[in-house]
Amino acid sequence: MESGRVRKQRQVLILFLLSGVAQAGWGLRRYFVMEETESGSFVADLAKDLELGIGELAARGARVASEDNEPRLQLDLQTGKLILNEKLDREQLCGPTEPCVMHFQVLLNKPLEVFRAELLVGDINDHSPEFSEREMILKILENSPPGTVFPLKKAQDLDVGNNNVQNYNIGSNSHFHISTIKRGDGRKYPELVLDKELDHEEQSEFRLTLTALDGGSPPRSGTTQIRVLVLDVNDNAPQFEQILYEVQVPENSPIGSLVVKVSARDLDAGANGQITYSLFYSSQEIGKTFELNSLSGEIRLIKILDFETISSYELDIEASDGGGLSGKCSVSIKVLDVNDNSPELTISSFTSPIPENSPETEVALFRTRDRDSGENGRTVCSIQDDVPFTLKPSVENFYRLVTEGALDRETRAQYNITITVTDLGTPRLKTEHSIIILVSDVNDNTPTFTQTSYTLLVRENNQPALHIGSVGATDRDSGTNAQITYSLLPSQDPHLPLASLVSINADNGQLFALRSLDFEALQAFEFHVGATDHGSPALSSQALVRVVVLDDNDNSPFVLYPMQNASAPCTELVPRAAEQGYLVTKVVAVDGDVFVVVRLCRRRRATPLGVYSVPEGHFPGHLVDVSGTGTLSQSYQYEVCLKGDSESNEFRFLKPIFPNILTQDSGRKLEDIPTLQNNLGN
Repeated sequence: MESGRVRKQRQVLILFLLSGVAQAGWGLRRYFVMEETESGSFVADLAKDLELGIGELAARGARVASEDNEPRLQLDLQTGKLILNEKLDREQLCGPTEPCVMHFQVLLNKPLEVFRAELLVGDINDHSPEFSEREMILKILENSPPGTVFPLKKAQDLDVGNNNVQNYNIGSNSHFHISTIKRGDGRKYPELVLDKELDHEEQSEFRLTLTALDGGSPPRSGTTQIRVLVLDVNDNAPQFEQILYEVQVPENSPIGSLVVKVSARDLDAGANGQITYSLFYSSQEIGKTFELNSLSGEIRLIKILDFETISSYELDIEASDGGGLSGKCSVSIKVLDVNDNSPELTISSFTSPIPENSPETEVALFRTRDRDSGENGRTVCSIQDDVPFTLKPSVENFYRLVTEGALDRETRAQYNITITVTDLGTPRLKTEHSIIILVSDVNDNTPTFTQTSYTLLVRENNQPALHIGSVGATDRDSGTNAQITYSLLPSQDPHLPLASLVSINADNGQLFALRSLDFEALQAFEFHVGATDHGSPALSSQALVRVVVLDDNDNSPFVLYPMQNASAPCTELVPRAAEQGYLVTKVVAVDGDVFVVVRLCRRRRATPLGVYSVPEGHFPGHLVDVSGTGTLSQSYQYEVCLKGDSESNEFRFLKPIFPNILTQDSGRKLEDIPTLQNNLGN
């Protein structure tokens, strides 16, 4: 696109759906499979669910597309069954999220239909509970009353639901028992409950084994050691300024950013009043994302946040003094979405080349997605305005790229389409994807001759197989559609033996005379030639060819009058009183060729009676009385010669009997009198 040019774009809101494309009666189908099921296992009979025949699935190009474009599912077009393409790990797919749902679509062509479905991946008890520490140290004042509760760090179990941690217990002892507490997030936490008063002097330390049990069958378990230190009395525990801290952090905050600062105070003095901060109930993800300064209470980022992965965090902070007392608070961190994800575009199907005569043809089917939320996740989709294609929205963020009308390969054989997906966030982010569409040729152009008619000149008596000329045609199509074969069309004159006169080279249009032509028999003839391409159906055109035969002087003249025999000359009597202009005779001759030339041959002979002359130049066809008496003084005989136009053939009659004479004006010898065509005067 030229620089500075404002490119018009047709925009389609990504949320706009064409509900008519989806199967109305299908709805959303849900299927279930347990994790770690072997690859190749049966999931669903899609042919039955879609109410389609096995052959129809293959004919309509059925295929499965998942949200993350991973080929975890495979559709067997021969059986119509949906099978697993790999083992599924629920913990890898969904982490702690329950239920674990994998969205996918079944795509059909001709016409386009999109069926939405979900695969629920069930959890198996393949993970045991694990504590983050092999030993927990708990400091308890000796004056703590019975019933005092001491929260403990919970065990982690990657399984979910009933396969997660369900219960805690400790071995038999005289002072403590374990209570299992279920918090708002559904997870269960252990608390150590004091059953009997402590006495530092009697027993300053207890060692307990804490066991976490999940609800699997059979259940799995994990253990850690609890070391309880009984302390002398420290009567003031640290207290936080707030029991709950609520903060919001943009997801694009840089590493090292201050999230929040918690603060606690202790009324005791000395070591009993010195406070240190620590994370309590810290998960592995929290430990990788946040860092708590144990002295200042500042919580800073040590990992970039990602709203699309985790949108909120819950932290428990413990403040402990030097005497072993502690206080707790909670920090709720909400991650704010920023427009940091460019839209994504995935091509599901693409067809190229496409026939030029195919309007409303689907070229590509693609899906768009933006991982941001709200306006940051809303997108518009467009292509450039100067191409004969349009975008049509489908369902579930699918779009169809179709032709607006029939294309013309001869005008343009290739299109570079740029699909632009732009979100509505600030600043706006966009993704561009280019596809090259080739236009295949259709036989829609007739061969065109370089001339509508051709005139070829051929001299008679030619050699057989003589190349007499050529015709030529062009075809704007390509490939076999542009390959041309030339032919002679049947003659409209039933008496013209065209097949024996000329032939044509079918490949290059060269014309040949098959035999020697005779001007006297055939002076000209016409016929039509055809040019046919190799398309299907084949197209053709025709042109007129006129062949003109040029005459050769290949026939001798024949005198019709005056009549003569082989030996005696013809004699004409002229009255003595013949005046000037008197017609002596006429010569009539014929020739098979075009022109007949009659030439009066003259000879010189001396005579005592005087001199006669015949004027130079055009011979007037009369004799002249040179003596001026008005009469001819003697008889004369002339030889009349008939010649063809080329002067190569000559027919003579009358032997010359001429006196030697001189010219009237100069006395020079007379040469042959100039030629007269077709007559000898009147």
